[in-house]
Amino acid sequence: MNSAASPWPYEPVDVGLVGAGPWARAMHARMLAAGPETRLTAVWARRPEAAHELASLHATHAAASFDELLDRCEAVAFAVPPSVQAQLAPLAARRGKALLLEKPLGPDLASAQRVADAVQSAGVVSQLVLTKRYHPITDAFLEAARARDITGARSCYLHGAFLGGDFATGWRLEHGALLDLGPHLLDLLDSAVGPIKTIRSTGDSRRWIELSCEHDNGAVSQASLSGSVTVPRAVTRVELFGSEAPLVYDTAEIDHEECWPILRRAFATAVRTHRSTGIDAARGLYLQRLIHLATGAQ
Repeated sequence: MNSAASPWPYEPVDVGLVGAGPWARAMHARMLAAGPETRLTAVWARRPEAAHELASLHATHAAASFDELLDRCEAVAFAVPPSVQAQLAPLAARRGKALLLEKPLGPDLASAQRVADAVQSAGVVSQLVLTKRYHPITDAFLEAARARDITGARSCYLHGAFLGGDFATGWRLEHGALLDLGPHLLDLLDSAVGPIKTIRSTGDSRRWIELSCEHDNGAVSQASLSGSVTVPRAVTRVELFGSEAPLVYDTAEIDHEECWPILRRAFATAVRTHRSTGIDAARGLYLQRLIHLATGAQ
């Protein structure tokens, strides 16, 4: 992903935001309102008072309904639980709206399939908010990994957000780290090591879950996931091993604020050129299939 340093050559993309919760406030709304690639034209949420509060903060319109939001935008960003996104995203796609989607696409594989099918059928641009993929350090790591002969890998994504606070939400507490953190870590392992062929899990996704992956190239990787442990800061780390010295990726080096301008420009460019990046609904469905396999389903 390129940085957002060069001038923006197109008209801003008018984006409507679905959701007004903690993640919508912390990231989506201020990212989309900042421009110059996008304009935040409306906010809609199931709690009208939250939508009005967030819209007022960014000097934009609070839509009275989802249909009204669609009337006021050319693209829709989702910051809602997976079940809500899976219900509304296909409706937006059928109206011809580009989609900025959260991971996971839905709470299960069937709902994720419906989202991806709707995107493909409508021929609309989609992009997935896999935050870490929009940082130069991640790009550099993946480029270096492609030049390696990798024998094995170990990785982890650990934090304590499920223990309390804004992100200890119903769907996260119900499904745990596999559905919430799994897409991020599996995406990195799949991209760095090679396509994942088989995946097995042990443990409890709501406490601590271990994944064992076999890749098409014969490499084996391990992943530890938990949102229910006390750590000084969130830890996302990938270590690649082979005939050369280990290659290590650690998000301790990443300022996530640097991701948002890159994400915004990548999405707006995809909309204006009508060419989705590879980090899209199809990628989201692929990752959801891996999560589905990790649960022991066939």
